[in-house]
Amino acid sequence: MDHFSYRDGRMFAEDVALDTIAAEVGTPVYVYSRATLERHARVFREGLSGLGKIHLAYAIKANPNLAVLRVLANMGYGADVVSGGELARALAAGMPAHDIVFSGVGKTREELAFGLDSGIGQFNLEHEPEGVALAEIAHQRGLRAPAVLRVNPDVDAGTHAKISTGKADNKFGVAIADAPAIYARLAALPGLALRGVAIHIGSQLGDLRPLETAYASVGRLIAELRAAGHEISHVDLGGGLGVPYREGESLPSPADYGAMVTRATKGWDVELMFEPGRVIAGNAGVLLTKVLWVKPGVRHPYVIVDAAMNDLARPALYDAWHDFAAVAPSGERMIANIAGPVCESGDTFAMARDIDAVGEGDLAVFRTAGAYGATMASTYNSRALVPEVLVDGDRYAVVADRIAAQTIMGAERVPDWLT
Repeated sequence: MDHFSYRDGRMFAEDVALDTIAAEVGTPVYVYSRATLERHARVFREGLSGLGKIHLAYAIKANPNLAVLRVLANMGYGADVVSGGELARALAAGMPAHDIVFSGVGKTREELAFGLDSGIGQFNLEHEPEGVALAEIAHQRGLRAPAVLRVNPDVDAGTHAKISTGKADNKFGVAIADAPAIYARLAALPGLALRGVAIHIGSQLGDLRPLETAYASVGRLIAELRAAGHEISHVDLGGGLGVPYREGESLPSPADYGAMVTRATKGWDVELMFEPGRVIAGNAGVLLTKVLWVKPGVRHPYVIVDAAMNDLARPALYDAWHDFAAVAPSGERMIANIAGPVCESGDTFAMARDIDAVGEGDLAVFRTAGAYGATMASTYNSRALVPEVLVDGDRYAVVADRIAAQTIMGAERVPDWLT
């Protein structure tokens, strides 16, 4: 459920008409609903209510806007970060350092030190040399860094290849067969407080069976580590729960997921940690756009909108589907291709799609754009960075400005020897 709905023939975000935002902020623009963010955060927590002690760390990469993070911080969520920049955002948004988990396969020594100096709650180690480096940095400070070892269970998540993270040839974690030996060596280092393991097999998962298979492997690993004398108190189960991108699509709910986790982790006696991202933010946002032209095509007309692949990259990267809907639908339909103005054939959002009939100047939205939308935007073709708006009931605020091409160009320099 989200809070984007029609009233008197116009689409609203909560109690604000989208055409009002378009008139006052311009297009394209991302629009987020605070009520939807809060509802999804609450439903995810409720889905895990049958478990014991849990820790919820929102995956900032899904949507790192400071206002979005503040909403989730107020809902009691910590943060899963994968860079020093995301760590800085989490702290700036008011997420307590002890509730922050630092993941990511390419942490630099500077980022490890930043995490230590900030007092974060956990490092998810991706490989042995990273653990050795963290131990050295922590030991120099007279600290023991709280950490878990990320394992790769070689389980196919059944999702898009570019967002699969748990297969043997993916870059994440250590092979689960190698984990006991690596864990023993890292646990002996004076600068580490190694306390468990982590796993994350992919994103946009529509089937819980691969997760349950992976968790079973983790359960066996926990038993082996404990038999070797290690204390295992924390297990990070990652995130990846999918969201419906197509109208009428049905995916496992947080309650379904919670029931599976309860079954799969029975007897583990650990604090379970979760990293939800898309499932919180995905359906809490839309990308509001304006139709520039309706251009004849060989088979179907092209609806050219002012949003482009630099604003919403998922269709170009993953052939991802986003429902397209008119802000003020006439009730008529058309078969059309939807494309943006960027000079790439890949700047196409849909082909031969049955959509609301639209014409020049009409407003429309790409739905389910609250995750992996603005955060992946670029300035390709010297286009402005897209702004973001947060709606709260009958009010809204611009929570990220449109950054004009001229402003971005102002950060560039032509050396004297070229003049």
